[in-house]
Amino acid sequence: MNSGTAEHTGGPTEGDTFDAGAGGLLRQPKAVWATAGASVVAFMGIGLVDPILPSIAKGLDATAGQVSLLFTSYFLITAVAMLVTGFVSSRIGGRRTLLLGLALVVVFAGLSGTSGSVGELVGFRAGWGLGNALFVSTALAVIVGAAAGGSAAAILLYESALGLGMACGPLLGALLGDASWRYPFFGTAVLMAIGFLCITAFLKEQPKPARRTGLLDPIKALGHGGLASAAASAFFYNYTFFTVLAFTPFVLNMSPYKSGAVFFAWGLLLAVFSVLVAPRLQARFGSLKVLGGSLVLLAADVLVLGYGSHTTAVVCTILSGAFIGVNNTVYTELALGVSDAPRPVASAGYNFVRWFAAAAAPFFAPRIEGWTDIHIPFVVAAVTAVLGAVVVLVRRKSLTHDAEELETRHAAEDSVAVFAN
Repeated sequence: MNSGTAEHTGGPTEGDTFDAGAGGLLRQPKAVWATAGASVVAFMGIGLVDPILPSIAKGLDATAGQVSLLFTSYFLITAVAMLVTGFVSSRIGGRRTLLLGLALVVVFAGLSGTSGSVGELVGFRAGWGLGNALFVSTALAVIVGAAAGGSAAAILLYESALGLGMACGPLLGALLGDASWRYPFFGTAVLMAIGFLCITAFLKEQPKPARRTGLLDPIKALGHGGLASAAASAFFYNYTFFTVLAFTPFVLNMSPYKSGAVFFAWGLLLAVFSVLVAPRLQARFGSLKVLGGSLVLLAADVLVLGYGSHTTAVVCTILSGAFIGVNNTVYTELALGVSDAPRPVASAGYNFVRWFAAAAAPFFAPRIEGWTDIHIPFVVAAVTAVLGAVVVLVRRKSLTHDAEELETRHAAEDSVAVFAN
């Protein structure tokens, strides 16, 4: 991989993308497909509740602000768990960590469907978030360790699972939630149980890292200027991302079927742009220019979403998936390559920071609406996206690294690379 220009940040060239896709993406062992399939379901859990948020509020006699805590509890636990996942997986191994995460999701997703109050549901979602953190933070490491075609193919496969899961989550939520808001939770529990059985059957234990990860290692890794800059920019971006994901369903105020269709289209754009479009844009313009431009366009899109008509809001919601898909891919590569710390440690520190924004946005957006009006939460989201771009611009030197210098070092770490997207 050539560093090319001073701005290059480890993004793939067109040759890299082609080789990964043609040479290894589809020809994978059963263990990789089992992990990737379970990853799809894990990512489905993020957007599963989107089309049924109004139904949950009605069924449990809760306000929009109370229901938004389903995301806040989920991602707050996920953020804190980033400090634990590397500690756990470096001691019990990747396979056991995956199975532990899946087991927790099965239990708490099932319990979510039995909730009698919004408080119970928020609590069960927190347990679900812990299980999901253990699973998704280890999934890429396992896929890289078992995949054919190298890390480039593994990352593409992981991004494909993310996009497919984000697209199918709202669709599953709509199809099952039209009958009852409880059914999507039971459906997720069943699917994750199937994933548990598949990984048990097909995945062998992965090699443990030579050095165990300490609880504070991810915090120490944030002392690296490049990683801290990537985390800060991703923090602002994730606030915008999850304002769209968690607050927009209340603004659209559509039936579960219609809302599910909107977010299914949104997820399809996210998948296409993260896997197919982003690598080509990076190869042509450089990762930092693509990221900065995409963040500014996302800010404009969210601003129009907030002030446009209902039809305009639907179109802008779907269109935001394209910018989010591009951003996800570039941020993934920054987190995996910008720091000289071991990948599991660097990515844990990065995710520890950015997931706090995913917890904050669902909490603050409905409250900002209550303090002001329905438009201002989107103004705030547009501002945070621009702030993410400003961090990229101001800290571009810290975000730039010599890809060839780090490539050899990271190649030895691919089998234990950890990243939660």
